[in-house]
Amino acid sequence: MDFSVWLAFFAASWAISVSPGAGAVAAMTAGMQHGFARGYFLTFGLILGLWSQLLLVGAGLGAVIVASSTAFAVVKWLGVAYLLWLGIAQWRAPAVGLHAQSGAPAFASRRSIVARGWALNTVNPKGTLFMLAVVPQFLDTARALVPQYLAIAGTLAFTDLVVNAGYTAFAARLLANLRSPRHMRWLNRLFGSLFVALATLLATLRRG
Repeated sequence: MDFSVWLAFFAASWAISVSPGAGAVAAMTAGMQHGFARGYFLTFGLILGLWSQLLLVGAGLGAVIVASSTAFAVVKWLGVAYLLWLGIAQWRAPAVGLHAQSGAPAFASRRSIVARGWALNTVNPKGTLFMLAVVPQFLDTARALVPQYLAIAGTLAFTDLVVNAGYTAFAARLLANLRSPRHMRWLNRLFGSLFVALATLLATLRRG
């Protein structure tokens, strides 16, 4: 991959990372629930999910998912179900602030936060469509593909690390100023509704 081509992909990856979506909502939710230091671990899971999608596309499985109606429908509805589950869980989350959650037994482990981020991006067919539609445009098939895929994976990881740090920190800071149960209940329902809205949008996604 030439440097000029990589530079173009680098610019595109910023637009992809900044654009609102399930990852941004999840990052803000994690910041709101767990604070920055712990909530930021969700970003590592989101990146692992992106890499899983890239691996599928590189192995040719992504094309199979898009070409097969059944495979595409299975992945799509898994994504819809997972987003709905996240939305309902967020609606039902306790209306307590971070300072009250930090010592609670139910406080999420870093591993479970990473797993949640990985699952979110792995079962999102929009990610597969993006990888199939955008990534090949930056590949030079006359050169070794593995180093190019590694460069793309590293670039996506870098931009996600930076952008989601902003989303997570914003939500964590907002939480510090909203300590009452009423405020927390409102925020839980707001983010829960956003997950449900994203699930609804994903349900309308078609191959094309």
